[in-house]
Amino acid sequence: MELDRIDHAILAALQENARIPNAQLADKVGLSPSACSRRLDALEQAGAIRGYHARLSNRVLGHPVTVIVHMSLASQSERHLAEFEEAVKACPNVQMCYLMSGEHDYILRVVARDLEDFERIHKTWLSAMPHVVRMNSSFALRNVVDRAGRGLNTDLIRGQTRGV
Repeated sequence: MELDRIDHAILAALQENARIPNAQLADKVGLSPSACSRRLDALEQAGAIRGYHARLSNRVLGHPVTVIVHMSLASQSERHLAEFEEAVKACPNVQMCYLMSGEHDYILRVVARDLEDFERIHKTWLSAMPHVVRMNSSFALRNVVDRAGRGLNTDLIRGQTRGV
């Protein structure tokens, strides 16, 4: 699907407020409500919109500690990668896991209640994952930017750049 200016405007508006009523969205992007609804359906069918989600607060939910964990495996054989990925999917405290190129094979974002809880997660889950030969954990001190779930830079969509 080739996205045009209106598609980008719809996606940018949804990034700001995924609960925006269709009539308001249509007005914002310069379409009739029925045309906007058809565009939304097309964007969903094409996979440009993968879902609508509530952004929850780890802190409020009792997991204020965020840990970034770099993991290296013994090899990158298909079997080792698949076995590791199945194990990491089972760990309830892993919020995100990326297969990487470069120095580490995987990067995980793990949440915990406190340092003792992370020690439990480390012993029970992370250290028990198959084929791990090296693990490095870093504790996040403060969240500076959080654009989770945001696929578009709205400044680029609008053709704006800093200082212009």
